[in-house]
This record gives sequence, C-alpha cells and structure tokens, in this order.
Amino acid sequence: MTDIIVGLDIGTSFVRAVIGEINEDNVIEIIGVAKKESSGLRNGVIVNIEATMDCIKSVIEEAEQIAGYEVTSCITGIGGVQIESMNSKGVVAVSAHGKRDREITQADVERVLEAANAVQIPMDRKMLHVIPQEYIVDGNPGYKDPINMIAVRLEAEVHIVTASKTAIQNITSCVNRAGYQLDRVMLKTLACAEAVMHTEEKDLGSIIIDLGGGTTDVLVILHDAPICTASIPVGGNLVTNDIAIVKGVPTAIAERIKVESGCCWLDLLDKDEEVIIPGIAGREPEQTTRSELCQIIQPRMEEIFTMVREEVMHRASVKQLAGNIILTGGGAQMPGAVELAETVFGTSSVRVGFPGNFGGIEEQYRTPEYATAVGLVTANKALVLGKNDKKTHRRSEGSGGDDDSDGFFQKLKKMFF
Repeated sequence: MTDIIVGLDIGTSFVRAVIGEINEDNVIEIIGVAKKESSGLRNGVIVNIEATMDCIKSVIEEAEQIAGYEVTSCITGIGGVQIESMNSKGVVAVSAHGKRDREITQADVERVLEAANAVQIPMDRKMLHVIPQEYIVDGNPGYKDPINMIAVRLEAEVHIVTASKTAIQNITSCVNRAGYQLDRVMLKTLACAEAVMHTEEKDLGSIIIDLGGGTTDVLVILHDAPICTASIPVGGNLVTNDIAIVKGVPTAIAERIKVESGCCWLDLLDKDEEVIIPGIAGREPEQTTRSELCQIIQPRMEEIFTMVREEVMHRASVKQLAGNIILTGGGAQMPGAVELAETVFGTSSVRVGFPGNFGGIEEQYRTPEYATAVGLVTANKALVLGKNDKKTHRRSEGSGGDDDSDGFFQKLKKMFF
C-alpha cells in the first residue's frame, strides 16, 4: 500500500500544504503542493476558527488534485508566541551501590529521559518535544548514544519545548472540522531544520531564522541538538504596514509592491528602477523608486534581525556556533535579506535555506517559503510507516531528493504530541 504524508503549514500570511509519497525504495517524493492566503490568523495565532478551517480545507483539496490522492490526515507545525522552551537535566543510577557495574540499557536511557522530563510546567501548557542533547556517563559528557557503556551513573541533558494547550486545541479543531485527522503537531523550526540543514551545520552550531508574516521564529542547533528556541512577535507584515502608511495605499497593494519590487539592502540596487504606485479612490497613480522603497523596508528588516540577535545572545552562547545562519520563510525571498543579516550578525556565514530535491514538481516547493511544509513531510516518515496498517489512502480515478531521516529528529518519534 502506498504511504502518504501531508505537511500543513498554517501561517499568518499563507497556508501551505505539501503531499509526499513514500515510494517502493522507501524514499519520499513530493507529489502535491498548494498554498492559499491565510484568513483567521493574527501573528501566528488562530483568531477565527471558521475562516481558518475553510482555508485549510481549500489548500489541502488543491494539493490533493495535483497529487491525485485523497488523504485523510495531516501533520502540522506550531510556532510564534505560543511556544516556550527550556533546558533540563536528569540523572539515574545504573548500578546499585555495592553491586557489580553493568552496561547501560535502553530502559536506563528511557528512565533518565523521564527524570529530565520531570519539570513543572503551567497548567495551560502542554509538553510538545523532549529532545536529548547529550548523555553524561559517570561524569564524562559528550555521549550521543550511551547504550552498552559500562557505568554507575547516567545523566541526560534535554531541550524541552512546550506549547499553549489552547493553541493546540484550536489547531486540532480547525483540522478536524475541515475533515482531516491531525496526526501530529510539531515545532515549525524543527521542521525547517529537517528540510534545509546539512549534517555539518547541525553539528557545528547553526541558527534557523524563519521569517514569517506575523512572527519570526528562531532555532539554535549545536552538536545535532537544539539548545535554544525563541520567537519574535514581528514579521513581514510590519514591512507591509510601513509601506502602506508611508505611501498611503491599502495593505493588499503594499504587499504586492513589497513582493514585486521590495529590497532590503540598498547597495544591491545598481540602477534606480521606477515603481508605479496605483491610484486610490480617484487619485492619480504615483511614481516612486526601488531605492525609496528600500529606505522604508531596510530599517524594519534590520530591526527584526537585531531583535533576533539579541534574543539568541540572551539565551545561548553565540561563541560556540561555527556553522551558518539559515534564512527560511517568505521573508527570506526578499532581495538583500542575506546581506542585511550578514551585517547585523557580523558574519559572512548566512545563506537562504532551500528544501532538498525530492523529485516531483520541484520548482514549486524548492523555495524557502515551503521549508516548514516540506520538513513536516520528511521528518515524519517513521510515523507514517508505523501506521501502515491503520491508514488507507485512495488513488483518485483517472490520475495518472535528499532523504535525511537521521539525527535528533529520529529521537522524537515517541515524543511528539
């Protein structure tokens, strides 16, 4: 039976759906992609259940038509101010006092993770992920897999991500009312990392910056494990609002101008191209230039990157990071984003994150705005394979990459919501 995974990215500006198929070679192929302008969300938070439900239903149906499959379930991401994180530590005895030392077993690993997991969280929050960072065997740190090591004491350092219970319930309600089962809710930036990060970047220490419409989400990964999760409650919509206010146009027109002519690094503009501002309410169209637009856009984008830098410096030791800063989300597509980030962070190690090649209609999904949706598909292959006997997907009548599933994502398979 064919195995299908649907990744659903519910964002402030757009809802995106990606359908992946696990073929006979156990490799994921992207066979359906769709996106639709969001309605019912504000700064990443669902504020209108009905509008969000309709949007989800519409975008999945469009992806179904492209893929030629009828699906029954999906996996979605969560981010923004609804997310909080912390680092925790647990310790257990492997050998009882006076008894012979023995090897660490899987049961010991599960016990030490349970001990690290035993932290108090508010009643209105739900534990989303518990991700091992490293194990310490008899005081010696740096172990990723301590099983079969002889030890007396085992410790574990973990990264815990919690989410608002209300937010999860609202997402679940929207998906269910749209006619689909919600299999998992996953941290968005974890999905982004799965889609765009290389193994070396995870080990050396890198930062994912997901530039969304309402929020900017951040994930810091070091030694193949998250050490910091954060969210800045500002995004590309503020840039749109700035253009709308300065130029006196509706936000819809300002958004189009931003997408078509926007730039956030003035030095990229070799020649000053003219931009037409449509006339509103009988006014004559106006002329402006890309450089003038850049002078509106660049300060706001610089402010966003500065807030991210300060948040990361507050929560993590930047001196430990030797990898890259990776930009994803719709905001990463703006010309000059890389150059501006390099200036703010004082490094040349900045790149845009493009999802890997998973075949199919690659020109549509191999853009930074689809990083979350593609990552939701690729990071959850094990879940779908495990449910092979429980789910059915029907092929519609008449229809005719890199697959990196290792790393800390595999450690999550029993720890998702």
